[in-house]
Amino acid sequence: DTCRNFKCKRGKVCHTEKQGKPQCICQDPAACPPTKDYEHVCGTDNKTYDGTCQLFGTKCQLEGTKMGRQLHLDYMGSCKFIPPCTDYEVEQFPLRMRDWLKNILIQYYERDLNTSGILTEKQRNKVKKIYQNDKRLVAGDHPVELLLHDFEKNYYMYVYPVHWQFHQLDQHPVDRLLTHSELAPLRASLVPMEHCITRFFQECDGDQDKLIALKEWCHCFGIKE
Repeated sequence: DTCRNFKCKRGKVCHTEKQGKPQCICQDPAACPPTKDYEHVCGTDNKTYDGTCQLFGTKCQLEGTKMGRQLHLDYMGSCKFIPPCTDYEVEQFPLRMRDWLKNILIQYYERDLNTSGILTEKQRNKVKKIYQNDKRLVAGDHPVELLLHDFEKNYYMYVYPVHWQFHQLDQHPVDRLLTHSELAPLRASLVPMEHCITRFFQECDGDQDKLIALKEWCHCFGIKE
Protein backbone atom coordinates (compact mmCIF):
# COMPACT_ATOMS: atom_id res chain seq x y z
CA ASP A 1 0.00 0.00 0.00
CA THR A 2 1.83 3.12 -1.24
CA CYS A 3 -0.38 5.34 0.91
CA ARG A 4 0.57 3.59 4.17
CA ASN A 5 3.33 6.04 5.19
CA PHE A 6 2.33 8.90 2.90
CA LYS A 7 1.17 11.96 4.84
CA CYS A 8 -1.32 14.51 3.55
CA LYS A 9 -2.24 17.84 5.17
CA ARG A 10 -5.60 18.34 6.84
CA GLY A 11 -8.49 18.22 4.39
CA LYS A 12 -6.69 15.87 2.01
CA VAL A 13 -6.44 12.10 1.75
CA CYS A 14 -3.97 9.85 -0.02
CA HIS A 15 -5.02 8.29 -3.32
CA THR A 16 -2.99 5.88 -5.45
CA GLU A 17 -2.73 6.79 -9.15
CA LYS A 18 -2.93 4.22 -11.94
CA GLN A 19 0.89 4.23 -12.09
CA GLY A 20 0.93 3.27 -8.40
CA LYS A 21 2.15 6.65 -7.18
CA PRO A 22 0.54 8.15 -4.06
CA GLN A 23 -0.94 11.64 -4.29
CA CYS A 24 -3.01 13.87 -2.02
CA ILE A 25 -6.52 14.75 -3.13
CA CYS A 26 -9.27 16.69 -1.37
CA GLN A 27 -11.30 14.76 1.16
CA ASP A 28 -14.90 14.37 -0.01
CA PRO A 29 -16.89 15.96 2.87
CA ALA A 30 -19.77 13.56 2.19
CA ALA A 31 -17.44 10.58 2.72
CA CYS A 32 -16.32 11.67 6.21
CA PRO A 33 -17.12 9.18 8.99
CA PRO A 34 -20.27 9.96 11.02
CA THR A 35 -19.78 12.04 14.17
CA LYS A 36 -21.56 12.60 17.46
CA ASP A 37 -23.20 15.95 18.28
CA TYR A 38 -20.36 16.90 20.64
CA GLU A 39 -17.88 16.53 17.75
CA HIS A 40 -19.59 19.19 15.64
CA VAL A 41 -17.54 22.32 14.90
CA CYS A 42 -18.34 25.87 13.83
CA GLY A 43 -16.52 27.37 10.85
CA THR A 44 -15.64 31.03 10.38
CA ASP A 45 -18.46 31.09 7.80
CA ASN A 46 -20.84 30.62 10.78
CA LYS A 47 -21.85 27.19 9.48
CA THR A 48 -21.95 24.06 11.61
CA TYR A 49 -19.94 21.12 10.25
CA ASP A 50 -20.33 17.52 11.41
CA GLY A 51 -16.64 17.44 12.35
CA THR A 52 -13.17 18.70 11.43
CA CYS A 53 -12.98 16.17 8.56
CA GLN A 54 -16.00 17.78 6.88
CA LEU A 55 -14.76 21.32 7.59
CA PHE A 56 -11.24 20.84 6.23
CA GLY A 57 -12.50 18.75 3.30
CA THR A 58 -14.78 21.65 2.35
CA LYS A 59 -11.90 24.13 2.74
CA CYS A 60 -9.73 21.97 0.46
CA GLN A 61 -12.41 21.90 -2.25
CA LEU A 62 -12.52 25.71 -2.09
CA GLU A 63 -8.71 25.99 -2.44
CA GLY A 64 -7.64 28.99 -4.49
CA THR A 65 -10.86 30.91 -3.81
CA LYS A 66 -11.43 33.82 -1.42
CA MET A 67 -13.97 31.72 0.47
CA GLY A 68 -11.41 28.94 0.89
CA ARG A 69 -8.76 31.31 2.26
CA GLN A 70 -11.22 32.76 4.76
CA LEU A 71 -12.63 29.44 5.99
CA HIS A 72 -11.08 28.24 9.26
CA LEU A 73 -12.16 26.38 12.38
CA ASP A 74 -13.79 29.00 14.57
CA TYR A 75 -14.65 26.95 17.65
CA MET A 76 -15.63 23.51 18.90
CA GLY A 77 -19.35 22.76 19.02
CA SER A 78 -22.30 23.78 16.88
CA CYS A 79 -22.54 27.43 15.83
CA LYS A 80 -24.41 29.64 18.27
CA PHE A 81 -24.72 33.30 19.12
CA ILE A 82 -21.46 34.55 20.62
CA PRO A 83 -22.06 37.91 22.36
CA PRO A 84 -19.66 40.75 21.51
CA CYS A 85 -16.82 41.32 23.97
CA THR A 86 -16.97 44.65 25.78
CA ASP A 87 -13.93 46.77 26.68
CA TYR A 88 -14.50 45.95 30.36
CA GLU A 89 -14.67 42.19 29.69
CA VAL A 90 -11.50 42.11 27.59
CA GLU A 91 -9.68 43.92 30.42
CA GLN A 92 -10.80 41.24 32.89
CA PHE A 93 -10.00 38.31 30.58
CA PRO A 94 -6.27 37.96 31.48
CA LEU A 95 -7.19 37.66 35.19
CA ARG A 96 -9.33 34.56 34.57
CA MET A 97 -6.98 33.12 31.94
CA ARG A 98 -3.88 33.37 34.17
CA ASP A 99 -5.73 31.70 37.03
CA TRP A 100 -7.06 28.99 34.69
CA LEU A 101 -3.56 28.22 33.33
CA LYS A 102 -2.16 27.97 36.86
CA ASN A 103 -4.94 25.57 37.87
CA ILE A 104 -4.49 23.45 34.72
CA LEU A 105 -0.83 22.96 35.63
CA ILE A 106 -1.78 22.08 39.23
CA GLN A 107 -4.22 19.44 37.89
CA TYR A 108 -1.50 17.98 35.65
CA TYR A 109 0.92 17.92 38.58
CA GLU A 110 -1.58 16.12 40.83
CA ARG A 111 -2.27 13.58 38.09
CA ASP A 112 1.47 13.02 37.65
CA LEU A 113 1.88 12.19 41.36
CA ASN A 114 0.32 8.80 40.61
CA THR A 115 1.22 8.24 36.96
CA SER A 116 3.97 10.37 35.43
CA GLY A 117 3.78 11.34 31.80
CA ILE A 118 1.93 14.64 31.30
CA LEU A 119 4.65 16.99 32.57
CA THR A 120 8.40 16.62 32.15
CA GLU A 121 10.59 16.42 35.24
CA LYS A 122 11.67 20.04 34.74
CA GLN A 123 8.04 21.15 34.44
CA ARG A 124 7.04 19.18 37.55
CA ASN A 125 9.77 20.88 39.57
CA LYS A 126 8.48 24.29 38.45
CA VAL A 127 4.86 23.48 39.28
CA LYS A 128 5.81 21.80 42.58
CA LYS A 129 6.90 25.19 43.97
CA ILE A 130 3.47 26.64 43.14
CA TYR A 131 1.60 23.54 44.38
CA GLN A 132 3.33 23.47 47.77
CA ASN A 133 2.99 27.19 48.43
CA ASP A 134 0.41 27.69 51.19
CA LYS A 135 -0.38 31.18 49.84
CA ARG A 136 -1.71 29.70 46.58
CA LEU A 137 -5.27 30.70 45.67
CA VAL A 138 -7.10 27.41 45.18
CA ALA A 139 -9.34 26.85 42.16
CA GLY A 140 -12.80 28.37 42.33
CA ASP A 141 -15.18 30.88 40.78
CA HIS A 142 -13.45 33.93 42.24
CA PRO A 143 -14.50 37.58 41.77
CA VAL A 144 -12.16 39.63 39.55
CA GLU A 145 -11.14 41.78 42.53
CA LEU A 146 -9.72 38.73 44.32
CA LEU A 147 -7.95 37.52 41.15
CA LEU A 148 -6.36 40.94 40.69
CA HIS A 149 -5.30 41.11 44.35
CA ASP A 150 -3.78 37.62 44.18
CA PHE A 151 -1.88 38.42 40.97
CA GLU A 152 -0.37 41.53 42.56
CA LYS A 153 0.44 39.70 45.83
CA ASN A 154 1.63 36.37 44.36
CA TYR A 155 2.84 37.52 40.93
CA TYR A 156 5.64 34.92 40.72
CA MET A 157 3.10 32.05 40.76
CA TYR A 158 1.65 33.21 37.43
CA VAL A 159 4.84 33.76 35.43
CA TYR A 160 5.58 30.11 34.66
CA PRO A 161 1.99 29.12 33.66
CA VAL A 162 1.89 31.97 31.10
CA HIS A 163 5.26 30.96 29.63
CA TRP A 164 4.30 27.27 29.69
CA GLN A 165 1.13 27.84 27.64
CA PHE A 166 3.06 29.84 25.00
CA HIS A 167 5.59 27.05 24.53
CA GLN A 168 2.84 24.40 24.44
CA LEU A 169 1.30 26.25 21.47
CA ASP A 170 4.58 27.17 19.73
CA GLN A 171 5.08 23.89 17.88
CA HIS A 172 4.79 24.32 14.08
CA PRO A 173 7.56 25.49 13.88
CA VAL A 174 9.16 26.27 17.26
CA ASP A 175 10.17 29.88 16.56
CA ARG A 176 8.90 31.94 19.54
CA LEU A 177 6.03 33.19 17.37
CA LEU A 178 2.40 32.03 17.44
CA THR A 179 0.50 31.82 14.15
CA HIS A 180 -3.28 31.66 13.68
CA SER A 181 -3.09 27.86 13.27
CA GLU A 182 -0.94 27.44 16.40
CA LEU A 183 -3.44 29.45 18.47
CA ALA A 184 -6.41 27.56 17.00
CA PRO A 185 -6.39 24.52 19.39
CA LEU A 186 -6.61 26.76 22.48
CA ARG A 187 -8.92 29.36 20.95
CA ALA A 188 -11.36 26.89 19.35
CA SER A 189 -11.92 25.01 22.60
CA LEU A 190 -12.48 28.17 24.69
CA VAL A 191 -14.66 30.44 22.49
CA PRO A 192 -18.01 29.01 23.70
CA MET A 193 -16.98 29.62 27.35
CA GLU A 194 -14.76 32.71 26.95
CA HIS A 195 -16.21 34.87 24.19
CA CYS A 196 -13.46 37.49 24.62
CA ILE A 197 -10.61 35.18 23.60
CA THR A 198 -10.75 36.13 19.89
CA ARG A 199 -10.57 39.86 20.58
CA PHE A 200 -7.91 39.26 23.24
CA PHE A 201 -5.61 37.48 20.78
CA GLN A 202 -6.24 40.14 18.13
CA GLU A 203 -5.24 42.89 20.54
CA CYS A 204 -2.23 40.86 21.74
CA ASP A 205 -0.76 41.25 18.26
CA GLY A 206 0.59 44.74 18.97
CA ASP A 207 2.36 45.25 15.62
CA GLN A 208 -0.53 43.64 13.66
CA ASP A 209 1.77 41.24 11.76
CA LYS A 210 -0.63 38.30 12.37
CA LEU A 211 1.96 36.73 14.70
CA ILE A 212 2.11 36.87 18.49
CA ALA A 213 5.67 36.99 19.75
CA LEU A 214 6.58 35.79 23.25
CA LYS A 215 7.11 39.41 24.31
CA GLU A 216 3.62 40.38 23.07
CA TRP A 217 2.07 37.32 24.75
CA CYS A 218 3.64 38.12 28.13
CA HIS A 219 2.70 41.80 27.86
CA CYS A 220 -0.95 40.81 27.30
CA PHE A 221 -0.94 38.76 30.50
CA GLY A 222 0.76 41.48 32.54
CA ILE A 223 4.08 39.61 32.83
CA LYS A 224 7.00 42.02 33.15
CA GLU A 225 10.01 41.89 30.86
